[in-house]
Amino acid sequence: MASLFASNTPPETEAATDRRIGVLLPLPLSGAYDYLVPDGMDIAAGDFVEVPLGSRSILGVVWGEAKDDVPRAKLKQIEARLEIAPLPEISRRFIDWVANYCLSAPGAVLKMAMSVSDAFKPERSLKAYAVGDPSLGQMTASRQRVLEALADIPSMLPSDLAKRAGVTAGVLTKMAELGQLRVVAQPLAKPFGQPDPDLPGAQLSPAQRAAADELIQAHAGVTLLDGVTGSGKTEVYFEAIAACLKRGKQALILLPEIALTTQWLERFMERFGAAPGQWHSELTGLERRLTWRAVLRGDAKVIVGARSALFLPFRDLGLIIVDEEHEQAFKQEDGVVYQARDMAVVRGHLAQIPVILASATPSLETMHNVEMGRYRFLHLPDRHGPAQLPEVRLVDLRREPPPRQSWLSPPLREAIRATLERKEQALLFLNRRGYAPLTLCRACGHRLQCPNCSAWLVEHRYLGRLQCHHCGFEAPPPAKCPACGAEGSMAACGPGVERVAEEAAALFPEASRLILTSDTASGPAKTAELLRMIAQREVDLVIGTQIIAKGHHFPNLTLVGVVDADLGLSGGDLRAAERTFQLLHQVAGRAGRADLAGLVLIQTYDPSRPVMQALKAGDRDRFYALEAEERRVAGMPPFGRLAAVIISGSDPDEVDRFGQHLARTAPHQDGIHVLGPAPAPLALLRGRHRRRFLVKVRRDVPVQPVLRHWLGGVKTRGDLALEIDIDPYSFM
Repeated sequence: MASLFASNTPPETEAATDRRIGVLLPLPLSGAYDYLVPDGMDIAAGDFVEVPLGSRSILGVVWGEAKDDVPRAKLKQIEARLEIAPLPEISRRFIDWVANYCLSAPGAVLKMAMSVSDAFKPERSLKAYAVGDPSLGQMTASRQRVLEALADIPSMLPSDLAKRAGVTAGVLTKMAELGQLRVVAQPLAKPFGQPDPDLPGAQLSPAQRAAADELIQAHAGVTLLDGVTGSGKTEVYFEAIAACLKRGKQALILLPEIALTTQWLERFMERFGAAPGQWHSELTGLERRLTWRAVLRGDAKVIVGARSALFLPFRDLGLIIVDEEHEQAFKQEDGVVYQARDMAVVRGHLAQIPVILASATPSLETMHNVEMGRYRFLHLPDRHGPAQLPEVRLVDLRREPPPRQSWLSPPLREAIRATLERKEQALLFLNRRGYAPLTLCRACGHRLQCPNCSAWLVEHRYLGRLQCHHCGFEAPPPAKCPACGAEGSMAACGPGVERVAEEAAALFPEASRLILTSDTASGPAKTAELLRMIAQREVDLVIGTQIIAKGHHFPNLTLVGVVDADLGLSGGDLRAAERTFQLLHQVAGRAGRADLAGLVLIQTYDPSRPVMQALKAGDRDRFYALEAEERRVAGMPPFGRLAAVIISGSDPDEVDRFGQHLARTAPHQDGIHVLGPAPAPLALLRGRHRRRFLVKVRRDVPVQPVLRHWLGGVKTRGDLALEIDIDPYSFM
């Protein structure tokens, strides 16, 4: 990596000054390490440097002044400084804030900001040909075609030039040897364009225009952009992006899932004439490298991405938008545990820039912040254009049950039939992948369970596999019961989308069908193709999971059938009713988004539940008020604070002993309640046994100091691990 460095002199030949500096390394360490600055090396906070650590060299960031608590003789020198722009000061402040709030090692948070190791390697370029001196050497017809191909282009890659001129690579090589062509370096093509904020946007309704004008004012702070499904929230916040670009600032848009980017990108390119930068796990290494460097330089003006995009090193960020802000996917559950929506609000506060939260079903926490006056509120009450909200009906499965071993009730079957006869599209929604969630033996009752997790194996019949959706374990379906040996006794229990698709095929054999799940939509390209097929009405009947529930516009889709509305209401999850309302309201919003009327049928065994009545009546505010009152009485978020402490290890006895030790030292004082330890619902996950504490505190009690005092001096032994989750979303 020598060509990257400002100082390349071997450290043993370079005298060190007495100046010390703190360097934070992208490792799960508690803070910066002190290093000596070599004589003559110009070092400033934020510089990327190479330093020795043990027997190896590692890249880190100059974080500030040294602690001065290590004897000089024990300190090592900085080896080199990288010749790239420093990590911005605002990024360093944000990393420190996240580490402090989430009780994570600052180095672990820094690792998320330095996630692209290739970004620190020398800039690369491609070999290209440009016109040299045509008078050198004989001119042939093929060589003349090469020069003509370059007449209006400064340079071209060899493969492109050969194709355009209709010659072989050998012709180009010979011309370069003669000097008729010269070799030049051509920068790598960037995976994004330069959006033009001056291009005209969509024709906005008066309500949209008023909301857009409010957002354009660019007030620092948080604004909730609330609007019914199909109200055109995206077009409204596009105007805020345009205003941000006109101010010369960068904009960041967070989306909860890659699947949402397909139609979003099309709408963005139509509005701004160029593609934004993207940031998600499906990018190639080169795309990540080019995008990371461009963000640091300020060249990438708009980034759309998943939650990790929040830690990109923005040079001059001027706007953050969190679309579908209520989505659970914004919660990072592994490594550094954080809620990207909440951290986006913090990032905006630190930089004093506007943050827009957009949703048709805002989270209860966000609505509470609106009511308390912390967030501004903008509301779009109507769908854009002629579209109207769909009619919602509840199907009581106790009164109108499906036939035995079927899952579609008579009213839903009839509605599908009528929809297909009108040449319109229907969607069957079931938030469960695979064919069946459970396989058991009819002879002895044995259930097929994952060997690594407390979870049943899910049958994926199309793949011919049994899978664990928690750890990825796979196995072929057994020919006989592994417990009693009975042959042909294994039976699928319950429906997944594949089983619903099988039933739909039997009922409507003439209808073309498509299954849309995270299994079938493997990557952005495949997802885009499947969504295109639906939008262009190449399929009649769609069977999908939550991947299809939000953000998509299908003009011919007029019927939505929810196969099992009760699915998400079990398990004792704090947010079960809220999530069920949000998910089903979003999926219902796929119906009737153009000039055709929409109908939603929700199958449930308990239509009297408040969440079902709210969906039927479209009365979100009353449901939220009831849900908020229940939380207020219980002291649960957003009226109280929660933190989870999870212990895990390979030996269950060791885990239990350690849990009991923590229980004996747990804090017990006014406003603090520690519950546990208790086995987690997923007591075995990826081969590790898990026990949980739940720390519940009053809203006015800071939970981080409580946890630091309790757990600060705790030492784990063997492979025991301790994980802290501030503001937990999952209770598994």
